[in-house]
Amino acid sequence: MAAAPNDLLQEDGAVKSSAVPARSALLPPLNLPFLSPHFCQPVSSHEHKLSFRKSKEACLNYIQDAVLQKQWERAAVFLTSYIESLEKDYSKEYMGPSEIIWRIGTEILCHHSHSSMKELNSFMEQMKILGIKRYLKVCLEHVFHLLCNGFIDEAYQNLSLAESWRFGEQTVIQDKEMKLIQAYRGLLDYYRWSKQKNILLEHGEDGLEDLSVEQEMHSCFRKAAVNLKEIIKTPGVWDQFVKCYVDLLEFYGDHNEARQVLHDYAYNSKFPSNPNAHVYLYQFLKRQGESKKSLISALKNLHDTVPSHELMIDFNLMLQKSKKKKNHQLRLEVIFAALDYAGWKENVKAWSCLAKQLKQIVMSEKHLDWLKQEWSPRKDWWPAFHFSRYLGKRNWQENQSLSYEKALVAGILLGKDDKYFKYISHQGCKARMKRFRILKKFVHKHNPVYMRISGL
Repeated sequence: MAAAPNDLLQEDGAVKSSAVPARSALLPPLNLPFLSPHFCQPVSSHEHKLSFRKSKEACLNYIQDAVLQKQWERAAVFLTSYIESLEKDYSKEYMGPSEIIWRIGTEILCHHSHSSMKELNSFMEQMKILGIKRYLKVCLEHVFHLLCNGFIDEAYQNLSLAESWRFGEQTVIQDKEMKLIQAYRGLLDYYRWSKQKNILLEHGEDGLEDLSVEQEMHSCFRKAAVNLKEIIKTPGVWDQFVKCYVDLLEFYGDHNEARQVLHDYAYNSKFPSNPNAHVYLYQFLKRQGESKKSLISALKNLHDTVPSHELMIDFNLMLQKSKKKKNHQLRLEVIFAALDYAGWKENVKAWSCLAKQLKQIVMSEKHLDWLKQEWSPRKDWWPAFHFSRYLGKRNWQENQSLSYEKALVAGILLGKDDKYFKYISHQGCKARMKRFRILKKFVHKHNPVYMRISGL
């Protein structure tokens, strides 16, 4: 059986050799006692303070070891000992251990097999009393745990109580946390609004009952809009808050305000670079039926930020329909850049887009300079990355459509003697598949293109 918590630290501060209990079926139940609101005691000798500090550090090391090994019962035993030892601290200095207890205790309670939401709530309330300097941070974490466990009403109540909290200068110092409290309350007001909206849409107009739902819905809208609008003025990444606020604005027909919010979120230099901001703007513009020019502009910024984004297929197809020469060159750049990433290696649509454009360039023999510009920085590593014989065998076995598109690209970029092209075309002809015979003839006919773009 594991050592009792009180035995883990000797009176002289040395750690007993039995302080690390062996894991067994008889592990002690979770015991995180109520904490004293302060840890200040009269001064004792220097030797005792030094010994106590060593004991405390050793206990923390044991806790860390147990947590890293996910031995939650063992970690709970050591944390209990740590708390008890702090209550017996005779040093004059204020130790300020509440954040350690809060963070480690929360982690243990979230994973301990005997833990319950009731115990977590009790522990969080203690931490709020103990840690005034981080009161609102503890409140936020408490709310997150409540939400993760489905206690939405309780989370809302906690946010409302936290928003009304006042404690002298600490209220001013924790202004950023207070804004987050208000923002998350706005998020839950949006959730309530959304529920009322769905009820209204499902049941239609049913007289007085419907009127009360609509009134509740508008009340939630006003409260949500105020808090959501406020938080997104502060530079930061506020994806969920922005999406909810825009949804509110769109529902009530304020499209100009929604557009301005999304534009500022995407292009305001004070905000950190955020690919999602460009995605939200693009999706909004698309819903509003905006011009192709506006859509291309939004996706161009997304391409510059994240060239591997899944919307690059849409971007490529949109550029294909453009009449501008520079957009056709950009189209080639976009699809090459996307295929630089491992996540796109087996994307049939992407290879089909590239194969189609390469075929057009080869047949017209126009814009070979575009092709050479894109291929030059890739010719040393794409063959091994995309066109090895091993990948040829695997692609043929798993997806013949993918192997066809890649073989066409490989044949154009690497010539008729490329091993990937030779393997796939051979397998296709062996299977008497007409399109592979046509593919082989096409690559052989246009092999001089490979010589020109390779500088041979």
